[in-house]
Amino acid sequence: MTEEEAREWVRNRFDVSRETMLERFAAILIGESAQQNLIAASTLDQIWTRHIVDSAQLIPLADVEGPWIDIGSGAGLPGIIVAALTDREVTLVEPRGKRAEFLRTTAEALGLTKVTVAASRIETHKPAKRAAVISARAVAPLYELFAGAQHCTDSSTIWLLPKGRNAESEVELARGAWQGVFHVEPSITSPDSGIVVAHKVKPR
Repeated sequence: MTEEEAREWVRNRFDVSRETMLERFAAILIGESAQQNLIAASTLDQIWTRHIVDSAQLIPLADVEGPWIDIGSGAGLPGIIVAALTDREVTLVEPRGKRAEFLRTTAEALGLTKVTVAASRIETHKPAKRAAVISARAVAPLYELFAGAQHCTDSSTIWLLPKGRNAESEVELARGAWQGVFHVEPSITSPDSGIVVAHKVKPR
């Protein structure tokens, strides 16, 4: 997928004002990356493919309504993208103070009034409501994510977890301690990468 194809993908699924907001976010992200290591420098010229669409592709997989929790949001991926492209309540859980502050100022700059930033680890986060969707991009192994965020979920929560080339093996490893319905969805931005889609997750 080229950068123009990535923009077209967004344009075909969301309105033009949302695309404009993502352009503003991309500019903010590139500017801040000069101050702190938010995304790899080698991906700055592929920001729509490697980061924006790579995050936005999770939205069609979230076929439930309700709050979205993004674990280890860091650069706002995918949490800020989800908030920019939907009308959901999105909580960005980020324990690193400097990155949490970046997320707050970015959400404010983009006018994302339904975004909440929780400057904490997911294990100590106390959600106002159980999550309808939980995402985490390049944060921790599946079994750690399930254990750390279980108190934020119920049986209907959908987990959307991009896992690269190791998606299938991570699912198999997690099955030792966790049960549920697991599916690996191919990534549209990197065909050899997978997104773990899980629900009804609970300890064995």
